Amino acid sequence: MIALLQRVLSASVTIDEQEVAKIEKGILLFLGITHSDTQDDIEWLVKKIISLRIFPDEEGKMNKDIKEVNGEMLVVSQFTLHASTKKGNRPSFIESAHPEMAQFFYQLFIEKLQIELGKSVSSGKFGADMKVELINDGPVTIILDSKNKR
Repeated sequence: MIALLQRVLSASVTIDEQEVAKIEKGILLFLGITHSDTQDDIEWLVKKIISLRIFPDEEGKMNKDIKEVNGEMLVVSQFTLHASTKKGNRPSFIESAHPEMAQFFYQLFIEKLQIELGKSVSSGKFGADMKVELINDGPVTIILDSKNKR
């Protein structure tokens, strides 16, 4: 499971010209699910995301987590995070989970994130053609991979 996090001042998702989700200060999270992911990957990733100290303290140092700044979260399914570009010029998505499994894990991930965060989490619509807008803060962009816990 791969999560690409962006610290944002605001972010939103639009589908068919309708805004379906919007947050202010917090994290925009793109989530890529692979066929070998398990609930352990979800547990690890959720705990890591909630405890990441990527928000500035009073001195401007990245020292606070999302709970400490009362930040919001927006999760967007992003199967292309598992793209392989080793051969040719057309990406292969063979590592991405099948849609049924991916949708189940996507929903489970959001539920676990809401429990750990202690409030609701906004999300895009799984499988939809989404337009994502954001104002990246910093910019701060971090990639987490549950299979490579460095």
